[in-house]
Amino acid sequence: MKISSFSLIVLLLLGCACNEDSGLKKIRFTGEAQGTYYAVTCFYSGERDLQPQVDSLLKAFDLSVSLWQPASVISRINANDPEVRPDDIFTRLFHLSAGVYRQSGGAFDPTVGPLVNAWGFGFSDRMKLDSATVDSLRSLKGFERLSLKNGQLLKEDPRIRIDFNAIAQGYSVDLLGRFLESQGIYNYLIDVGGEVLARGRKPDKSLWTVGIEKPSVEAAPERPLKAKVSLKDKALATSGNYRKFFMEDGIRYSHTIDPATGYPVRHSLLSATVVAAECATADAWATACMVAGLEKSKEMLNNAGNLEAYFIYSGENGELKTFFTEGFRKILLEEY
Repeated sequence: MKISSFSLIVLLLLGCACNEDSGLKKIRFTGEAQGTYYAVTCFYSGERDLQPQVDSLLKAFDLSVSLWQPASVISRINANDPEVRPDDIFTRLFHLSAGVYRQSGGAFDPTVGPLVNAWGFGFSDRMKLDSATVDSLRSLKGFERLSLKNGQLLKEDPRIRIDFNAIAQGYSVDLLGRFLESQGIYNYLIDVGGEVLARGRKPDKSLWTVGIEKPSVEAAPERPLKAKVSLKDKALATSGNYRKFFMEDGIRYSHTIDPATGYPVRHSLLSATVVAAECATADAWATACMVAGLEKSKEMLNNAGNLEAYFIYSGENGELKTFFTEGFRKILLEEY
């Protein structure tokens, strides 16, 4: 599955000397999945090797909603294969996406993929686009034009394509969390490509600490931080548009496509970090905010409820500025 390279969370797994009396051991393992990395840190007793089961779960996830797997459920649905039926993962992502689509006023729309591809930010090279072509591609989007009935996905137009990339990575984090809890593990931190879920505490009672990257057009091994937060029983996801873009005729086009216009967004918001109870929710809303921009995002989040956010945006003179919700203030440890 191709996942956006703009998961901008940097984990700060601060050292924790486990209390020998607790009987808990710190276990950390990493791997590759969904075109990115994953990392699991947890505390539990015993000698169980959980990584094979985690790898198996992630492979099954790809077989459901990976656009890079021709035989996946989503690829076959996009190809209008009459023999395929949505599985549990696809169905859950469909309903989660429908909810955020409605609440965000269409800012989050998993049917915008053809436009993303046309602008060169998906599976194909950038097209030569004019207003007529953009309008034609816009006719292929609109999540309300899809429905699930009797275990089958129905499309108003067979050319409509679904792309869950802006929510799937977060949902895979939630699935891994449920797996750990099914194994009796309730103190853990999961990171899949920068989307994070933190549960419980470390044995020394300290909380998990996560850093938010400072926007920069340059990718570097040592990524400077803009902020640091503490998490307990929360998920956090970040989306940004400052590193993947192209320049044409002096105009900067970001990879975030506005479904309403069909064009890349042009506003001052550089990254949006959203905190929610579940990582899929945080992931989807971070994308919605990057589409909507700073002021509209403030209004959306007020109406959505139970979400907190941290925005990094460009000031009039190009300086970095931040805005965060009151609830986010409670978990914010430090700004840089």
